[in-house]
Amino acid sequence: MRLRCAVLDDYQDAATALADWSPLADDVEVVPFRTHLDGEDALAAALADFDIVVTLRERVPFRGSLLARLPRLKLLIASGMRNSVIDYAAAEAHGVTVCGTASSSTPPVELTWALLLGLARGIVEENDALRSGGPWQSTVGADLHGRRLGLLGLGRIGSRVAQIGLAFGMHVSAWSSHLTKERADEVGVELAPSKEELLATADFVSVHLALGERTRGLLGPAELALLKPTAYLVNTSRAAIVDQDALLAALREGRIAGAGIDVFDIEPLPADHPVRTAPRLLATPHLGYVSQANYRTYYGQTVENIQAYLAGAPLRRLP
Repeated sequence: MRLRCAVLDDYQDAATALADWSPLADDVEVVPFRTHLDGEDALAAALADFDIVVTLRERVPFRGSLLARLPRLKLLIASGMRNSVIDYAAAEAHGVTVCGTASSSTPPVELTWALLLGLARGIVEENDALRSGGPWQSTVGADLHGRRLGLLGLGRIGSRVAQIGLAFGMHVSAWSSHLTKERADEVGVELAPSKEELLATADFVSVHLALGERTRGLLGPAELALLKPTAYLVNTSRAAIVDQDALLAALREGRIAGAGIDVFDIEPLPADHPVRTAPRLLATPHLGYVSQANYRTYYGQTVENIQAYLAGAPLRRLP
């Protein structure tokens, strides 16, 4: 009897379109889930008859309580090689092998700049006005050349965002709790003396930090209050790094010029979520990793991981 493989959150029907699953045809039945399963009870009921589960990024928490309700599950595959919502100890205790895939930093870099440029030049407002017969030229764009880009984080993604900022002729500074002058010099940017200094002086702030105990809630009401009223904030990293209520208040009250957000406290967003109606906000539904090349990598390597598991030699094991 063939094993059953669930592919979660395949909203665009991309898993089977962008990878060749035929090598598994004799051994595995692949079942894409095109809508999100919300809550442990729904997950436990839907996944009870599956031997393999493929989960996209960190959208679905696999805690010990859920794993205990999935006695048939033997292989869990996550996109990317880091996942903070999988209980690895519980997986091991329940006999579940956990594997990952490679993931490119290029798509989130590109989306960061799509959001930043969209904000700076009022792209959405101007497009809407043009298509609806509204006013001609209703906004005045914010220049990039000569302005200051402040980066929270200068890792794989932050450093590439920095290079593009430099190419635009921006002054780029960066800060994180462990960032050194040597690393900043290597990338060609200034080391901000403090987080507070970076926030107070930047015209554009972009978040590129991993979520952890030091970064959760890093930008709260006090930090957001340091931003200039003409400043823009972009977050394509993790929602919990920025206090969402404080950000929404700053946008509603006009205390910052705008924000570009790709990550949220709840995903997918409920229809009545306040983010959907917030002013001065350019928001995308967590598209940072969503690109054809990344999906080909995720699902292509997922097929390889399943083949290797069936052969008794699992690849790319996590953590």
